[in-house]
Amino acid sequence: MVRGIRGAITVSANDSRLMEEATKRLMEEMIAQNNIDPQTVCSAFLSATNDLDAMFPAKVLREQNGWEYVPVMCMQELAIKGGLERCIRIMMHVNTDVAQKDIQHVYLEGASVLRPDLQQSTN
Repeated sequence: MVRGIRGAITVSANDSRLMEEATKRLMEEMIAQNNIDPQTVCSAFLSATNDLDAMFPAKVLREQNGWEYVPVMCMQELAIKGGLERCIRIMMHVNTDVAQKDIQHVYLEGASVLRPDLQQSTN
């Protein structure tokens, strides 16, 4: 069965190094909390808010060992007035037998405000 696993993290500035570190931290936390093997990942969508344009966050996933063949797509998050700024989001589609309610969604740093109802992770 395919399940979606969500994650988000904020960065302090539009800086490629900060964005890369944040994306890697978020990805590693999502993988660890959900025991993800890249062979089970159907695809991953990554988005960044329009104030983050220093690098493509999807590049981080592509560079990880075992993730070379996972289809990834980078896109810009909708620019909604009052929306969270400097935010990178990941949606992974994973083949798993884990029940929907047991999926561990990961919201780090300022992104923890996005889904307080799913706060199963720590900052």
